[in-house]
Amino acid sequence: MSVNTIARCIGALLAASVSFFVFFVEHPLATLLLEKLEWSAAIAFACGLIAFVITPYVTIVPYRWVSHQLRTVAVSDLIAGTIGLIVGLLISVLFGIPLGALPENWGHILPVVAAIICGYLGAMVAVLRKSELAHLFQSLFLTRRREREEERERERERERAKEAEALASAAGPQILLDTSAIIDGRIADISQTGFIFGKLVVPRFVLNELQRIADSADTLRRNRGRHGLEMLNRLQKDATVPVEIMDTDMESSSEEVDSKLVKLARALHCPIITNDFNLNRVAELQGVKVLNINELANAVKPVLLPGEEIAIKIMQDGKELGQGVGYLDDGTMIVVEGGRQYMNMTIDVTVTRVIQTVAGRLIFAYPKQSSGNATSSSQGQSTGKQRQG
Repeated sequence: MSVNTIARCIGALLAASVSFFVFFVEHPLATLLLEKLEWSAAIAFACGLIAFVITPYVTIVPYRWVSHQLRTVAVSDLIAGTIGLIVGLLISVLFGIPLGALPENWGHILPVVAAIICGYLGAMVAVLRKSELAHLFQSLFLTRRREREEERERERERERAKEAEALASAAGPQILLDTSAIIDGRIADISQTGFIFGKLVVPRFVLNELQRIADSADTLRRNRGRHGLEMLNRLQKDATVPVEIMDTDMESSSEEVDSKLVKLARALHCPIITNDFNLNRVAELQGVKVLNINELANAVKPVLLPGEEIAIKIMQDGKELGQGVGYLDDGTMIVVEGGRQYMNMTIDVTVTRVIQTVAGRLIFAYPKQSSGNATSSSQGQSTGKQRQG
């Protein structure tokens, strides 16, 4: 037996039962109809026959149509239609409050009509505009997700910064070494004096640059690079300060070594030791502390005040007539007025003035007024040694 036949039989029985109940129990003329059973049987049979004919068209056919539509419709359309229907029904509730207050049957009919219209419009609009609605919701969700990810990234950065600070406080401060400071070599002597405490860190990209300089075809650059490698080896063996080769590299391999060094210093919150003037300025602009060896050397030069006497060897002529030029042990130039006559001799001079220039200090002096102030070079050197002793 087919599904249509079963549906027809059930529909006929239900229609006959309902018609019997309506016309023979509830209807006011039921007493009259009981007297004419033929008519009641005919009405019940007619209702059952009509139900037998139309039942498949009001049950099976709509069910199959809905099933076919559900199988063929896209899931996105189904979801959008459901959401739009729910939104439309919620809007109809707002309309139903004033419409339900209307008199007579309007207060019962119009809320139902409003619910049907709003639900239909909500579903249709949602299906037709599903792409725009999906893009809108996606933008909202992506924005909130991006904000959450940025917040989590900031939290991780703060945690890494705290861990780095804790590690630095436990192992002592870290100081990054630049290529220029390693090649200069004075950092080895400074570290042995004990003025540097903590740990000297040489990033891997600085060591690679030092090796490239040592492998250069230019003789001068090659000698400088090899000297830097020797100084680094000396630092690791002889220095009282521990030296570490850090394998950490920055993301972009195409950046200059100076840029990588500044980024690493900002990430580790540690200073940089360098002799490079440009790196010094760039690092200071980005808030990185710089320890410049040249500035340290200038700061520890002996201070000479006008009126002090020192022994100096006249090495060359000055720019002005009669001037002689000598140098201190740290390379500071001393211009001696009237010193040309004492060429290649060590004499006692009196400082008259000290001028600070961009290149360093410039000291002016004149020979001490003494008959025996000029001696030979050898005698002057021995005298200087005796004074130092």
